[in-house]
Amino acid sequence: MNIRKTEQKGVLIAIAESGEKLITDVQSALDLIATIYYDNGSKRVVVEKDAVADEFFILSSGLAGEILQKFVNYRMKLAIVGDYSQYTSKPLHDFIYESNSGCNVFFVGTEDEAVQRLSQV
Repeated sequence: MNIRKTEQKGVLIAIAESGEKLITDVQSALDLIATIYYDNGSKRVVVEKDAVADEFFILSSGLAGEILQKFVNYRMKLAIVGDYSQYTSKPLHDFIYESNSGCNVFFVGTEDEAVQRLSQV
């Protein structure tokens, strides 16, 4: 995993890049949170959708809820960048809409949008 840092509006944001899945279960999410916070000094992280387990986007698996609860509990803000148009699940689209209306987790189309959203909250 490669971590780039950017700063916008005085907010440090880590951008985690990897050719492999970074978030596959609760433990890998906790590992990412710890790495971003302790090694990089940030409480905001951007990851690509491809770095997140496919099961995350199947809400009935419960994985999304478990993982996002850890991000909220540890006060780590997350933006997941990718194209969500291929998903036809209405509950998933509702979940994405509700998340984007909040201030902790964002599902966005571009890295620039992710950085912008994370720097505002």
